[in-house]
Amino acid sequence: MPAPKKTARRSLLVTSAVLSSLALAAPAAVAAPSPSGSPSASPSGSPSATPPASMSTVGGARLGQPGTQVNLASGVPVLPKDVSARSWIVADAESGDVLAAHNAHWRLAPASTLKMLFADTLLPKFPRTAKHKVVPSDLAGIGSGSSLVGIKEDETYTVHDLWLGVFLRSGNDAVHVLSAMNKGVDNTVKEMNEHAEELQALDTHVVSPDGYDAEGQVSSAYDLTLIARSGLQKKDFREYCSTVSAKFPGQTKKTKKGKPARESFEIQNTNRLLSGDAGLPVYQGIAGVKNGNTTNAGATFTGVAERDGKVLLVTVMNPEKQEHNEVYKETARLFDWGFKAAGKVQPVGKLVPPKGAAQASSQPGANPSGEAGGSGSGAGSTAGTGSKPVASGPAADGSSGIGIALGITGGVLVLLAGGAFLVNRRWPLPDLVRRRTRP
Repeated sequence: MPAPKKTARRSLLVTSAVLSSLALAAPAAVAAPSPSGSPSASPSGSPSATPPASMSTVGGARLGQPGTQVNLASGVPVLPKDVSARSWIVADAESGDVLAAHNAHWRLAPASTLKMLFADTLLPKFPRTAKHKVVPSDLAGIGSGSSLVGIKEDETYTVHDLWLGVFLRSGNDAVHVLSAMNKGVDNTVKEMNEHAEELQALDTHVVSPDGYDAEGQVSSAYDLTLIARSGLQKKDFREYCSTVSAKFPGQTKKTKKGKPARESFEIQNTNRLLSGDAGLPVYQGIAGVKNGNTTNAGATFTGVAERDGKVLLVTVMNPEKQEHNEVYKETARLFDWGFKAAGKVQPVGKLVPPKGAAQASSQPGANPSGEAGGSGSGAGSTAGTGSKPVASGPAADGSSGIGIALGITGGVLVLLAGGAFLVNRRWPLPDLVRRRTRP
């Protein structure tokens, strides 16, 4: 589709040097007791206050051990003491190194962080300009108390509108409409589970595509980090998860003159490290990804941030502390530690590649851009109008528009053309990033 005027794209390309999932030889873990207290979901959906004695070893043997796993040595900063989450992980998004983790493979209720898997599965399927008129059956089965963006029956929305609703407002109504377009909720759940298996996110079992609490619906900090890393290979995913605010179509009403008119209203991203909140500033270098909160899951969050040439992923699941914005505060502390520890700490595991990564990189005609199929154009495609990034400084042509919140530190990562791949060592995506100074 032709790019809207006066808009520009700045993309975070999370390139990935991926290694095998064999167990890593490492010193003994620094163990910490698991948080206890409020129950959480086990694979069967029954309450579980403590992690299993042994868990999956995907990514390394130490990641299957309960408690905190980190290699503290001379020059390595001490982990923050005020992290109460039942499970968390800090990983280098580019190399795949897991710098530290706590109960990384504990299968817990994911809440709306599961929408990352929904997006990674469905984004390539529909062009963003495609339109859909909502019928009552599209909105059937939405859980009581769900977060909604405000979709109305008999109104028409573009796919772009719907994805803004998914990422910014965590709208379960938008998820259900997109699922209806994808041959229904059951088919979408089936495809999400298949995609999780392809990603080797083997702790994950999807029951509801929107992350609403459901019997047996689980994921893990490790899996959510894998899923986020996969999603960030897609330009559309990077765009939507970094959008701070946007205009969303409202309901058609008649004017005083009797003519139909449809106004829009503003929606804001509920990721508080991206949008900020009272007592919680925007995190320096934040660029997405997705938050969630349900009765069973508590607060969950996966974030990606860049600083001083390092790109880190942090996932935090269900902090024991019940303070306002606690999941974001603990994420910020872990990001701070990760940026200080990067290059100094010996990793305790790896983020593994998808099963088909090596094969895809060697196939003729493989798409090196990492864009979603719904993007509709190349690396220069832009977002829809009316959307605001955190760092919306002018681009080289003087325009402004959707971007990634990396301009905060005075620079952005941009995608370069190219495609030299090392089979079995890199994802089948462009492996070149460079920094440029903001104009």
